[in-house]
Amino acid sequence: MKTILAIIATCLLLMAQPAYSIDLKAAKAQGAVGETPSGYLAAVGTPSAEIAALIKNVNAQRKARYQEIAARNKTSLKAVEELAGKKAIEKSQAGSYIQQGGSWKKK
Repeated sequence: MKTILAIIATCLLLMAQPAYSIDLKAAKAQGAVGETPSGYLAAVGTPSAEIAALIKNVNAQRKARYQEIAARNKTSLKAVEELAGKKAIEKSQAGSYIQQGGSWKKK
């Protein structure tokens, strides 16, 4: 379990998006995106095309990594997603948005 947590934390830290003029860190700081309990990003409001593309790209990368982790540890994708979501919310910076109980809250 500790291995899974370490891998997920590393994956989340390494996900940079240099192809976009806005990166994940900036999008979070602007309040445009937030972490969800499902382990994926979502738009906090109505996203611009650029934010929507960023979310789609990051979530695709996350899902691929979650699938690798699930296969390697012989567990379900859903279990990895939920654990990753919990950790991402815990590690979110103060002032960023997180989804709890179906609604957005500032951490």
